Amino acid sequence: MQTEEMNCIVIDDDKLSRRILKEYIQKVDFLNLMESFDNAVQAINYMKQGKEVDLIFLDIEMPEMSGLEFLDTLKKTPQIVIVSSKENYALDAFEYDVADYLLKPFVFGRFYKAVDKAQNNHLKSAVYSGQKNEIFIKKNSSLIKLRYDDILWVEALENYVIVSTYNERYTIHFTMKAIEKKLPASRFIRVHRSYIVNIGNINVIQDNLLIIPINGGVKTIPIGKSYKENLMNDLNLMMK
Repeated sequence: MQTEEMNCIVIDDDKLSRRILKEYIQKVDFLNLMESFDNAVQAINYMKQGKEVDLIFLDIEMPEMSGLEFLDTLKKTPQIVIVSSKENYALDAFEYDVADYLLKPFVFGRFYKAVDKAQNNHLKSAVYSGQKNEIFIKKNSSLIKLRYDDILWVEALENYVIVSTYNERYTIHFTMKAIEKKLPASRFIRVHRSYIVNIGNINVIQDNLLIIPINGGVKTIPIGKSYKENLMNDLNLMMK
């Protein structure tokens, strides 16, 4: 596979860890270290300057803002490799669709395996941003253009998501959190842990259910308690 240089940053409050990461990064020809930070706030300010970052090496436990809190601030998530001295954050971290989780201390071989995976993810992303009214879904070796208007809902299926349109269902290796970031918030809304729906295709709301018409029938989608208020607020805005 052809390599493509990845711009990366390090966010870790441990000085020794930052030094080791810098040494390892310099050994990999497709990695370009842009900056190194000892806290997440500095990194946020840096990225707000419009810097193009492809990969972040991110610690979890840091003062002021944790690594997971930092991930929540990102509108567009690059590849993430977690570097942590504790295992107990791994499950939470993978909810953010991170490329890998490195447990300190780690050797160069384990580091290279993580960045190689991040590089492959970067080159083979399952969903690509297209024009402002469309996205591209990767199916086998092809890219299929989907208009936002044609997407009815997205459903979680373990480590995959199913994108449902009027005519077909596409199963892709993606997390709900990751695809939610790809779809415009003005058009799509999370209504349940397992569902994102196209607001324009909601026909009826009955109690805690959405009714979406499809091919002469209907699809019922549950509304999660923690998502209902946000949904109703969005619908109210549409009716003003």
